[in-house]
Amino acid sequence: MPTGDLTFAMVGSGGDGVVTMGDMMAQAGASVGLHVMKVEAYGPQIRGGESSCTVRISASPIFAQGDLAQVLVVFNWADFGRFQGEIVAAPDAVILYEESDPTTREDAELMVGAGEGTRWVPVPFIKLAKDAAGTTLAKNIVTLGMLTALFGLPADRLEAAITKRFATKKKEVLEANLRGFAAGGEYAKSVNGQLVDMKLQYTPGKPMLLMSGNELSAVAALHAGCRFFAGYPITPSSEILHFLSEWMPKVGGYLVQTEDELSAIGAVLGGSFAGVKSMTATSGPGLALMTEMLGLAAMSEIPAVIIDVQRGGPSTGLPTKSEQSDLWQALWGSHGDAPRVVLAPADVEDCFHTTVAAFNIAEEAQVPVIVISDQFIAQRRETLSMLTLDHNVVGRQVPSAGELRDYKRYRDTKSGISPMTWPGMKGGEYQTNGLEHDESGQPTSMHIVHEQMNAKRYRKLRPVRARYSFFRQYGPDDADVGILCWGSSKGPVKEAVLKANGRGEKVSAFVPQLLYPFPYHEFQKYVRGVKDIIIVELSYSAQFYKYLQTFLELPEGHTFLFKRSGGKNLTVGEVEERLAKVQEMGKLRREVLV
Repeated sequence: MPTGDLTFAMVGSGGDGVVTMGDMMAQAGASVGLHVMKVEAYGPQIRGGESSCTVRISASPIFAQGDLAQVLVVFNWADFGRFQGEIVAAPDAVILYEESDPTTREDAELMVGAGEGTRWVPVPFIKLAKDAAGTTLAKNIVTLGMLTALFGLPADRLEAAITKRFATKKKEVLEANLRGFAAGGEYAKSVNGQLVDMKLQYTPGKPMLLMSGNELSAVAALHAGCRFFAGYPITPSSEILHFLSEWMPKVGGYLVQTEDELSAIGAVLGGSFAGVKSMTATSGPGLALMTEMLGLAAMSEIPAVIIDVQRGGPSTGLPTKSEQSDLWQALWGSHGDAPRVVLAPADVEDCFHTTVAAFNIAEEAQVPVIVISDQFIAQRRETLSMLTLDHNVVGRQVPSAGELRDYKRYRDTKSGISPMTWPGMKGGEYQTNGLEHDESGQPTSMHIVHEQMNAKRYRKLRPVRARYSFFRQYGPDDADVGILCWGSSKGPVKEAVLKANGRGEKVSAFVPQLLYPFPYHEFQKYVRGVKDIIIVELSYSAQFYKYLQTFLELPEGHTFLFKRSGGKNLTVGEVEERLAKVQEMGKLRREVLV
């Protein structure tokens, strides 16, 4: 039957073009106003290995990638086996697979966990591509033609996407791929009778922007006035470096690819000290190398923005998979008392706003700001309106003439913020380094001065929490169950909450985006309105839950934890399962009280 929401999953080897196919589907959907979320995953190999792409296309807004694939394309069952447990087919899924694959049907069924309603469709992808396009490399385009015909994807937009993709190739290459697309559509006629009609039903609308979190972080940096970036490529943050390497020179800025992450943060601090808004991007292993320099930024009160795109750890861990296990490192990774601000985007669009906010906070409070993203947000593509990409920008603060008289760089002010100059500013000369110092910047080891300066540096965080204590809240204020999460967990949690509300259940969610300093007062107000709390996170050691325990009194006997390792993105089903258990416990308690 027609549907307004379909999730496609494609699996193959590196070079099979499953990600390219997903890109084209996502672009076509976005061009006709559909809501799209595209997620890709790879093995840890530098070249080759397994790859997958999941594309959810919907006529209505979506917040998660889709728990179950209604349509599954498998070019190689051995590759699918490496995603077992991550890609799950719906009980009535349509499975299109390469008919020449030697894997038995029984083994394939075990891998998929197929239900009685599963529809198996063997397809000669390789032969069709060879016959129509003259190369087996076109099997992804053949498949695209089949999916378009079978499920009602916008054919004209997909042909346009193919044309754009191969525009720089020889004319023969483009023509061959267009023949492959047509051949896939023609072959679909022979299998269409085996399938219940699952065509996507929608009304075309205005085109939407389709971007990844990393791309929007880079756009946000340019919008915020960042004109210097130093970084070392590391998965899954490298797209920020790639994007800015093209665009930073176009706005008069500079970019340096350094030899390692320690050099990168050092260069960023140098650029910021010289008067230019500066940033770097990395992942967990790189952030670990930056720890000493974060202390220097805190001590010398130099603004800096560091984007940490989390991946599975520890060590090199799962470089291509998502996890929320860098939290403690972002909050407390330091020698000594080194204040910083930590922000967490909750979706792709949010990567823009939190990155601009990070620059604003860094400039206002003269502190390092860590934006702690993760692979699920950073590398997925999601539709959004371009009109939402607007955010107020705070420029570098220029000292007044009065502040430059008897200038003291680290003057102990009521707010803790003192006027900052840069080299060459007349009357603004000062000395600084990593040593403790007095108000003039002169090194000192006196206890009384160290205590005074520590208090000054931490005092700057108070106005940050007062002005930037932003968070997201969904559902009623007086909920039976409240869900607390952060970062990319927001999407599945929000979808679960909205579904529960649609059933008449009193469920809500609280998602802080300012993690340090934490929006304490807003959270306490939220907690008072809920009976039970579920804390959701992708950290085996429950870092978020334990962080909250350091300064909050969570309701004893009414606080429940759902935590697990990363490597698989959080699903709506997991949230709903835990929610149902807590709701049942609450119901039993109320019955006992009655």
